[in-house]
Amino acid sequence: MGRRALRKVDPSLDLSAHLRAFGELPRPWHPEALFGRRAPLEVEVGSGKGLFLRSAAAARPGTDFLGIELAGKYARLAAAALAKRNLPNAVVVAADALRVFAELLPDASLEAVHVYFPDPWWKKRHKKRRLMRESFARDVERTLRSGGLLHFWTDVEEYFHTSLELLAAHTRLEGPLDVPESPAEHDMDYRTHFERRVRLHDEAVYRAEFRKR
Repeated sequence: MGRRALRKVDPSLDLSAHLRAFGELPRPWHPEALFGRRAPLEVEVGSGKGLFLRSAAAARPGTDFLGIELAGKYARLAAAALAKRNLPNAVVVAADALRVFAELLPDASLEAVHVYFPDPWWKKRHKKRRLMRESFARDVERTLRSGGLLHFWTDVEEYFHTSLELLAAHTRLEGPLDVPESPAEHDMDYRTHFERRVRLHDEAVYRAEFRKR
């Protein structure tokens, strides 16, 4: 599936409330520095263009959302979408999610972690770069509160099953719990832009949910 060129971010748009670099995140961690309040916090790893962040933030104003996006141009685009909609409960950080989890996020600090369509790194020699690895799985379990959820979706069946095996081997998360596919009610009624592209091409999406015991 070909990708369209990213649209340009309006240079006059103030992104200061919605975009951070890794070095700008609070140390020690205190989310009030980002959101101006203490509220339930959910993290999305790999926010892309930001469809999930802006949809979730608009639907649940009582919850704060931190999106982590490694590609700076996508992080800016996602932050711009939040700024245009004046959504104070969502922030994007342009950073490596592995470092954010390992170095900053405290134990039992998250209500949920969302991982949607991570890069599958197809070549055998590159699979060590995959997000879903033992260290990340352990950090997800550590940072989730009791009853907190991990949402994991991919369009790559092999990646899905190897990730489930990894989570079973290295965490005590309960799952996988089934996540049924729901019909889209309108053209943008999808969890992410990537899900929209995949489903419009009639390709499979593999979904699972895990709960911290």
